[in-house]
Amino acid sequence: MDKFTTLTGIAAPMPLVNIDTDMIIPKQFLKTIKRSGLGVNLFDEMRYNLDGSEIADFVLNQPAYRKAEIIVAGDNFGCGSSREHAPWALLDFGIRCVIATSFADIFYNNCFKNGILPIVMPQEVVDILMADAKKGANARQTIDLIGQTVTTSDGQVFPFEVDGHRKHCLINGLDDIGLTLEKAAAIDSFEKKNAALHPWA
Repeated sequence: MDKFTTLTGIAAPMPLVNIDTDMIIPKQFLKTIKRSGLGVNLFDEMRYNLDGSEIADFVLNQPAYRKAEIIVAGDNFGCGSSREHAPWALLDFGIRCVIATSFADIFYNNCFKNGILPIVMPQEVVDILMADAKKGANARQTIDLIGQTVTTSDGQVFPFEVDGHRKHCLINGLDDIGLTLEKAAAIDSFEKKNAALHPWA
């Protein structure tokens, strides 16, 4: 998993509430167990017409936001079914951070496990960040995970809270496997002692 320390990037404004996981990655794309290749189908039904052509007014199809790395969204982002493909698709597109007033619990947890930082902010701050994002590609926002701040393109700074353990994992690029491997020496030591004490096991 890629490390996350600071990110300065384009923020795409998505002022919608209840963006669910089926909107993020529709069910027909859940057959794969690969984490790559899903970005092209991110928000598929919102991005494309039935003939496969792009819907021009969808934010991620607009030239200013095609390389967005941040999404500023409405309340209850990631609700719906508990599909891990949703953060996979966001990450494969290039999204590393989502800012909203609230997230669905399972989606929120899955983001951290896949290298995406979900940030909960009060509505008045989200409104400011949303307005800033609407300025386009030149209005880049900065996410500082170490300092736990979001900075707008015009220099307004807003602090955010994040669980210390999850922060540690993102900064060091540790998913569940990586966390286990951090304890590799202790695991090896236990296995050797256990084998000596219980050679029949």
